[in-house]
Amino acid sequence: MASVPSTIVTRNMADFAEQTGNVYMSVSIISKRANQVAVKIKEELNSKLAEFATTVDNLEEVFENREQIEISKYYERLPKPTSLAIEEFLEGKVYFRTPDEETSEEISL
Repeated sequence: MASVPSTIVTRNMADFAEQTGNVYMSVSIISKRANQVAVKIKEELNSKLAEFATTVDNLEEVFENREQIEISKYYERLPKPTSLAIEEFLEGKVYFRTPDEETSEEISL
């Protein structure tokens, strides 16, 4: 994750089409991977914050819980799931497969 830029980066569209031959297919693959990354990050955050769950909400407890605040800030500073997915895709770390045209023709008949 250290190599993922945290700011906006201008991308060359030809880089996206390089692996699939189609920009739109690449964007679809990236979006599906971004959703997977987002779910994983959300599950990690929820599991870490579950340790702090209490049944009584005291205003004093909310302000005193610095560890919970630090965990939340850490996850806020992480690169966005879309940025992570784009970097993974461009580095060739995303596995994807497409159905064969012959198979899809047989199914449509």
